Amino acid sequence: MAEFELLDKIEVYEKNYSEIMQKMAEAGKCNDIETIKECGKKIADLEEIIDLAKKYRTQLNAIEDARELIKNEKDEEMKEFLKEELAASIEEKEKIEKQIKRFLTPKDPNDNKNIIIEIRGGAGGDEAALFAGDLYRMYTRYAESMKWQHKVLSSNPQGIGGFKEIIFEINGKGAFGDMKYESGVHRVQRIPITESSGRIHTSTVTVAVLPEAEDVDIQIDPNQIRVDVFRSSGPGGQSVNTTDSAVRITHIPTGIVISCQDEKSQLQNKERAMKILRARLLEIEQQKQFDQETQMRRSQIGTGDRSERIRTYNFPQNRITDHRINYTTHQLGSILEGEMKEIIDALKLEDEEKKLEQIGTV
Repeated sequence: MAEFELLDKIEVYEKNYSEIMQKMAEAGKCNDIETIKECGKKIADLEEIIDLAKKYRTQLNAIEDARELIKNEKDEEMKEFLKEELAASIEEKEKIEKQIKRFLTPKDPNDNKNIIIEIRGGAGGDEAALFAGDLYRMYTRYAESMKWQHKVLSSNPQGIGGFKEIIFEINGKGAFGDMKYESGVHRVQRIPITESSGRIHTSTVTVAVLPEAEDVDIQIDPNQIRVDVFRSSGPGGQSVNTTDSAVRITHIPTGIVISCQDEKSQLQNKERAMKILRARLLEIEQQKQFDQETQMRRSQIGTGDRSERIRTYNFPQNRITDHRINYTTHQLGSILEGEMKEIIDALKLEDEEKKLEQIGTV
């Protein structure tokens, strides 16, 4: 993106900033507290780009002045000094340009939302279910390290451990922004505890990370859902409740079926099922948008395709490989204990770089 194009974009923000400052000043005269608060929030959001704009213009002026001085300077020693100053100003200008482009990069409006994570055992039977349990532990440990809250919404435990399916929520600022890259197929290679010959098996687990949908995001017509109640059952099908507290909700237009039985109250199970349904319907709507915005899809590193194999966990070699960014680490044990910050930061950085490249071509 050329300098004049970047300045044009900056000027839009500067004009907006001036207008908001004027509005805030007028609100102050008549003691309009609500308007002052609203303007204050908008000003805080724009302060970064306004500060960067000032620094950017300072460097552009310094570069222009240095080039003019070099052109007219006769003393070779002074000319060399000025060239060094010019190089430093150009380097600083490029650094500020990158910060401005990062600010201009479209933000995902869901990044600060709470999330619902669905983990399901795929190929591999019991071993896949066991690894689903490992991933559940990994994500909840990471959530705890971030001071986020988590709660199981629905689960289908496996008899020998792990889960055929587990759905849980994580509540905390920035949860979706960190965890959205986990959607996809996770492959595990290890010797199952049930394997006597020591052979390495390959199993898969699917993960879906959904931003929590509010009523304002998704409106569900009560006439388009069917609610069935039944008795909760545990592993092997045995009844664990003597009342019809389990709830199954079917969304007729899409055929989506949600069952919840972990709570003793029918009302609580229904609320949980509706929460999951809203998240899935929001995902469908967002997928439609993504499919229409082909340019945006090309700038992403894979943040929603459940069929995409995204990562391999190789236990014999203590190795994790993320196939989207060619990232490999031999800290498998610590990552499974929830120390995921490094791999999450690597994914976020790669995604950011791709989006910056996209901005550069606009």
